[in-house]
Amino acid sequence: MKLLLAVWAALGIGLAAKDTCLDCHSVLDGKLQAPAAAFAGDVHAKRGFHCSDCHGGDPNAEDPQQSMSRAKGYLGKAPRTAIPKVCARCHSDANLIHKFRPQQRVDQLALYQTSVHGKRLAAGDNKVATCIDCHSVHDIRETRDAQSPVHPLRLPSTCARCHASKQHMASYKIPTSQFQDYQTSVHWEALAKRRDLSAPSCATCHGNHGATPPEVSSVAAVCGTCHVLFEDLFNKSPHQPVFAAAGQASCIVCHSNHAIHKPSTAMLAGDASVCAPCHDKESEGGKASAEMAGLIRRLDASLEKSDRILERARSSGMEVSEALLRQTEAKEHLVKARVAVHAFNPAQLRKPVEEGLAIASQTYSSGEQALVERDRRRLFMVVSVTMIFLTLAGLWWTIRRIEQNRSVIP
Repeated sequence: MKLLLAVWAALGIGLAAKDTCLDCHSVLDGKLQAPAAAFAGDVHAKRGFHCSDCHGGDPNAEDPQQSMSRAKGYLGKAPRTAIPKVCARCHSDANLIHKFRPQQRVDQLALYQTSVHGKRLAAGDNKVATCIDCHSVHDIRETRDAQSPVHPLRLPSTCARCHASKQHMASYKIPTSQFQDYQTSVHWEALAKRRDLSAPSCATCHGNHGATPPEVSSVAAVCGTCHVLFEDLFNKSPHQPVFAAAGQASCIVCHSNHAIHKPSTAMLAGDASVCAPCHDKESEGGKASAEMAGLIRRLDASLEKSDRILERARSSGMEVSEALLRQTEAKEHLVKARVAVHAFNPAQLRKPVEEGLAIASQTYSSGEQALVERDRRRLFMVVSVTMIFLTLAGLWWTIRRIEQNRSVIP
């Protein structure tokens, strides 16, 4: 037995430690049993941690007076204001954490203390979110686990448990429509409907442990984390200094914040134009936005026209793969034109639009030629079938005549 234990020790395998906390709570009822039942799936349990690592006490003692002795470090249920530091006893210890996750960050507490949650908690507000509100308590799972409340697909609804509650947020006097707005956005569509786990959610813009609303001056930088080219064009545009001087949060002036919808040319001109509140139709800005909308609509219409004729040719069995490939190139110019809108300079749209129109014209001609060739082949087929039919009819008539001539010969 000693030899077996020595081998296990050399391999880093140990016997399961005694845990009277789990033994006792497993046979209790209701709320007292729930922690033991939940802990079986907890990431800490899988790494060999025990109740006493968070709650203190002696898990080897049979007598509850001993196992829950303050003299043996028993903490019991930690007050909400102490939870971040309780978790940080391990999660701020690089030597400990890196044994399990070599690349795991250990600055969560430091970040949390800079967050709006951490600052309010330090000021005595125990309603704000702490570690357990986001990660759960006894059934904590890894972020990549689909059942984790902080998994990308579940994170927005986790934040919404507080931020969508009018009762919970009443004392803070801030809106509670963020999650509802977010569910109408292109970001939500990518995340929830297309299952794109890289799509932006609450933590992408606000941070996770260091969560805080972006300041007016930093909104463009937050959006620019993903939309780098948009940010670069905007920073060189005539709007950047105007928005900065007015203290306006750049991107959200036109796109909103949580309810970010798919951009369209309707944002530039028409009843839904986001330019109209600042620019009259006859003003320089109004004319520029209308011109940009016209350029994009012209290219978009030309591409749709080419798409239709190429699809007719393709569905007829004609070879138009090269034209379809070029059509993809033309659509890239449309994307470039839409991106160039953020420079708010019609001249920067003209080049990609003109290049896209030239390609669309060529692909449309290819589609036309393919349909002409289709019609020519069809005509040839009709003529060929007719000639074959006439030939067969002639052969039949000739055979009939021969047979008739034979029948009259004595």
